[in-house]
This record gives sequence, C-alpha cells and structure tokens, in this order.
Amino acid sequence: MPSPLPVRDGVGPTRLHVPMSGPWETIAEYTVTRFGHLDPDELYRRFDAGEIVGRDGHPIRRHTALGTHPFIWYYRDLPVEEPIPFREEILHRDDDLVVIDKPHFLPTTPGGRYLQESTLVRLRVRLDNPDLTPIHRLDRATAGVVMFSARPDTRGAYQSLFEKRQVTKVYEAVSAQPAAWDPSAPVLGEHTLPLLYRNHIAVRRGELRCVVDDAREPNAETLIDVLGSGVSVSGRAVLHTILRPRTGRMHQLRVHLAALGIGILGDRWYPELLPEAPDDYSLPLQLLAREVEFTDPLTGVPRRFVTRRTLDEAPIS
Repeated sequence: MPSPLPVRDGVGPTRLHVPMSGPWETIAEYTVTRFGHLDPDELYRRFDAGEIVGRDGHPIRRHTALGTHPFIWYYRDLPVEEPIPFREEILHRDDDLVVIDKPHFLPTTPGGRYLQESTLVRLRVRLDNPDLTPIHRLDRATAGVVMFSARPDTRGAYQSLFEKRQVTKVYEAVSAQPAAWDPSAPVLGEHTLPLLYRNHIAVRRGELRCVVDDAREPNAETLIDVLGSGVSVSGRAVLHTILRPRTGRMHQLRVHLAALGIGILGDRWYPELLPEAPDDYSLPLQLLAREVEFTDPLTGVPRRFVTRRTLDEAPIS
C-alpha cells in the first residue's frame, strides 16, 4: 500500500491500522488508547496540527469519526541514537542496484531503537534516494554484502531472483575449535566434512530464537566445509568454515553451526541465549556474508559481488 507521506530524513512514515468499529468515537480517541504510554495532549496536538493523515493524504482531525479511515500515517518522533562507529562501504552503484559492504552491529533496516542508525536510512540520506529498498537482509550482528533496489520500476526483477533461489550466497564463519578436532580427518559429531546439513527450523510466536523441530521434514539446508583451523590473533583455537546456504531461513547458519557443536564466536543467541548486554565491539559475531552471485535479470550479464571485510578471529597460524 503506497504511503501518502514521503520519506523524510531517510525514514519512512509509520502506518497504523485503525479498527472500523469499537468503543471509541473518534480515530484520535482510539490512537490515544492504543498508545497509552504516550502523552495524550501531545497526540491530540498532532491531530490538531494535521500531522496525521489518511490514505488520501488529507489530515485526520481530532473529531474525525471512527470507521472513516482503516489506516492512518504519521512520522514517528526520532529518538536520540548513539552513533554506531562503523561505516557501510558502497561496492557497486548504478541506476537500478546498489550493493554495499555492511559492517557488524549496523542493522539493515530500521527497527527497535535503531532508525537513523540503520543501513537503509544512512544510504537514503547519503545517496539522496528515498526509493532505496533492501532486496534481502542481514542480521544486525552479521557483516558483508547486501543488495538494495535503487528504483521501484526494476525492484521486482531483483527480488524475484531471491524468491526463485537464483542467487548463490557464500558465507564465512569462525567458531571455537572442537576439543577433538583433527584437520587431517575433519569431522563434526558423526558428520564428515564437507557436509550438506539439513533440519527443520521453526519460528514460534513469542520466542526470540528459532528452534529445531526434528519431528518435521527438513526445510533448511546448508553446505558446510572447512577453510582452515588454528590459532587466531587473540590466541583462541578456532575453526574457520565456509557456508553455502541452499535455503534462507531465519538465523539458519547460526542455528546449523550451533546444532553441530560449533556455535559461532560472538553469538549471544545460539546455542544459548545470553542476557542482554551492550554491544561488545571487541568481539563481533564472526559471521560474514562473503559474496553473492547471480545473472542480472535486466541485462543477462553474470554478476558477482565480494566483501572486502574479513573476520577478526580467523586463524592466522
């Protein structure tokens, strides 16, 4: 559904669904009830000032009756955000596609306490292009290659590549080295490497983490192999793996490596959910989206984009 309000300072407006009936006489009354943690006088002021609009772009006033508009749009008050001290790098830019190298800790899109400190908003402001939209996403904790559509007319062509699994994605990860690791005979549990690992990953309402459901048919596949093992610059004994996901389930790579007993270094979610804590810039999640490869749907030309980043804890000896 197109927004009647433009992107402002890189941030799009928020859309709120409004019930068509209920115990509220006006849309404003419903909104005040819906956001009970906010100052009612300030919300009514925003209605009076014409800052909240309907689908046609016209202001919703304090006395506009409930049932006249199923949706309203408005701009959120932007919180003061602590800057994330890492910068995205542009790997490629043309009229249709922008490819960037995302650092650890920077979210792909706005969410939670991150609005302006997100890759999308930074890029919209930096490139002066409110039409930028991510074609796929990386977790905030993951670094590497991310692609953005630069204009709506060709966005669907690039999005369909991911829907049809026509994009080859390659990742790298670093984990603590298993105690019985033998580089001459690489085995994880009972699995000899390289390994096509499969299981069923489920997302359950109200739970932060994905879960593995062994009773159901596999819906997630990752080809896993070893790049190397040894000691990292910090003195950790580590295992460096290369990952080629065949599917794109939420947290798939993190879940798969944790299930194999080699949870990724710096992962506060898998295999155990650790208490929330400030970001530890000294140990980012050791997961890197290394490259993407596909045939351009507009030109038919093969394209490959590779990160310039490396993982801090990769073995050096």
